Amino acid sequence: MLAKHVQGKEAEATLSPLFGQRSMDSSIPRWQIPETELSGSAAYQLIHDEMSLDGNPLLNLASFVTTWMDPEAQLLMQEALPKNFIDAEEYPQTAEIERRCVSIIADLFHAQASGQQAMGTSTVGSSEAIHLCGLALKWNWRKRRAAAGLSTSTPNIVMGANVQVVWEKFVRYFDIEARYVDMAPGRSIIGVPEALALVDENTIAVVGILGSTYTGEFEPIEALDAAIVELNAKTGWQVPIHVDAASGGFVAPFAYPDLKWDFRLPSVRSINTSGHKYGLVYPGVGWAIWRDTSDLPDELLFHDNYLGNDQITFDLNFSKGSSQIIGQYYNFLRLGRDGYTRIMNNLLDTANEIADAIIATGDFELVSSRQALPLVTVKLKGKRRYTCHDLSEELRLRGWIVPAYTLPPKLDDVEVLRVVVREGFSRDMADNLILDLTAAVAKLGQSPPAKPTKKPHSRSKNKVC
Repeated sequence: MLAKHVQGKEAEATLSPLFGQRSMDSSIPRWQIPETELSGSAAYQLIHDEMSLDGNPLLNLASFVTTWMDPEAQLLMQEALPKNFIDAEEYPQTAEIERRCVSIIADLFHAQASGQQAMGTSTVGSSEAIHLCGLALKWNWRKRRAAAGLSTSTPNIVMGANVQVVWEKFVRYFDIEARYVDMAPGRSIIGVPEALALVDENTIAVVGILGSTYTGEFEPIEALDAAIVELNAKTGWQVPIHVDAASGGFVAPFAYPDLKWDFRLPSVRSINTSGHKYGLVYPGVGWAIWRDTSDLPDELLFHDNYLGNDQITFDLNFSKGSSQIIGQYYNFLRLGRDGYTRIMNNLLDTANEIADAIIATGDFELVSSRQALPLVTVKLKGKRRYTCHDLSEELRLRGWIVPAYTLPPKLDDVEVLRVVVREGFSRDMADNLILDLTAAVAKLGQSPPAKPTKKPHSRSKNKVC
C-alpha cells in the first residue's frame, strides 16, 4: 500500500510503551527514526504489542492466503531467510529446488499432454505472474502483427468483469484495452458467446478464471477453448487463452482431476497460480507456467553475469526471498498427491457443511457453487432492515473477519458475505461461526441499525481479495 511522509505537528506523535522496562521509560518517535537505540527485547515487545491490534489470522475468513504451516516447514523457511533467491551462483541448490517446483507444477497442469517444452518461474505472487504472462501475450501478438505488416497500436484483452483487481492494474500499466464480459442475472462468471463477441484480430488473449474471487466458481474454460479453436480456424487468428488459476490451480488437480482447464486444452498457452493460497505456503509465492518456450518472447528475457554466472531471468522483481520457494517444495514432498487430495476434499467438505448450516437458518440463499473452491458465498433472503455489511461488522465484534461486498457490475445490486475455508479452520470453529452468525442475525433483527450500511461497488476500486 502507498504511504505518505508524515510531517509537521502530526509527526510529533510518539509511541508509549505498555510495560515499564527501564530502557522504555520515555516516549519513542512514531514517524521519525529515534535518536538512540533500544535493546532487542524492548523493540520486540513494543512492536509485538502493537501488532496484537491486528485481526487473528485463524479468524480471518476473508483471505485465500495460507495462515498455517507445519512447524518443520517454518523451520526450513527460517533457515532460508538470509538467502537472496537471485544469487543462483551462491545458492545453486535453492535454484535447483525452484526448477523442481516448476516441473512438478507443470506436470500437475498436464504439460506432458501438450507434447511441448513447458517453462516456468517463481514469482512474488500471482500478481507478478499475471504481469509476466500478460507481457508475453502482448509481445507475441505484436510480433505476429509486425511480421504480417499490420498495426500493433491497439492490443486488447477479453475477460470477465469478475476479474481480480490485478488485471485492471495490468491493462493500465501496460496500455492494453480491457474488454469486459458483463455479468448477467444467473451468471456471475464469463459467458462463452459473450466473450467471443468481443474478440478480434487485436485480442492478445482471452482470460479464463479457475476460481472466481467473488463466488469461487470455475469458468467454463473447456467450452471457451473449443470456441476459440473454432474461431481461430475460421479467421486465421492465433488468439490464445490465459488461465488465471490463482486460487484454483492447487485445488482442481486434486479435487477435480477430470476437469479439463489446463494444458490439455490446445488454446491454453499460460497459467498463473498462487502457492500462498491453496498451494498451502505462507505469502508470498506465485508461479507462472508457459506451455512452450515459443510462448516466452526472447525480447523479455534478460541475461546477466554480475552475480558470478550467466543467468536468464524474466521477472519484475530482481531480489526476493528464498523461503517461500523452500516452503512450496516442502509441501510437495511432505504431502504428495494423496496429501493434497485429502486436504482439498476435507476443505470442500467443511465448506459444504457450512453452506448447509447457513442455508438451514432460513435467512440466506447460496450464491457460490459446491463444485468449485472451498468457500461459501451467501446473500440475505428477502427485504431486511440490515445488510450483509451490518452482519460483517457484528461478526467482527466476536473476532470473525467475514467480508461483505457487492457482486461485479450488472449484478452489483446483490450484496453477499463470503467465508473462505483454509487449512487450519476446523469443523469445531465452523460450528462456532454458525452460532455467532445466527446470533448476529437475531440481534440485528431485533435491533436493526438506524441506517443500514451499504458500500457500493466500483469497477476501478474493486478490493475484493
